[in-house]
Amino acid sequence: MSRVIDAGLSSPLPDEAATTALATRVASVLDDGLVLYLHGPLGAGKTSFARAMLTALGVGERVKSPTYSLLEGYTTRHRPAWHLDLYRIADPAELEWLGLDALADPTALVLVEWPERGAGALPAADLELHLDYAGSGRQALLRARSARGEALLGQLL
Repeated sequence: MSRVIDAGLSSPLPDEAATTALATRVASVLDDGLVLYLHGPLGAGKTSFARAMLTALGVGERVKSPTYSLLEGYTTRHRPAWHLDLYRIADPAELEWLGLDALADPTALVLVEWPERGAGALPAADLELHLDYAGSGRQALLRARSARGEALLGQLL
């Protein structure tokens, strides 16, 4: 099941404020757990999106990039949240020591940057966000990958 919409609703994300607004909008319709894969080249805004979404969901502490720790855990107002950055992973087997069992919690929010590097070791995506450069800004594209993702996209339209 793959329903594709332009997450910017036919417009690019001209700056970080627009990326923050998109993340806040996605957070505002989230009423269940969600596994969200974040795709895009270095510097495209994956961490900015994750940070903005976690902040919008009520994480009161500083949201750090998990580039070196690989995994950061948070508590939002309504659910546990996990932010992974797998850029430094060469093989999915390297993830075994992280104890990824907590990611299977259906009420959790799981945000994964560079998910292709953890293929086979991660829960399946409900939603994928593809960020790419577009002139001096970015372009966002959301794709549903499950019924849960489809429902969330339906609320965004």
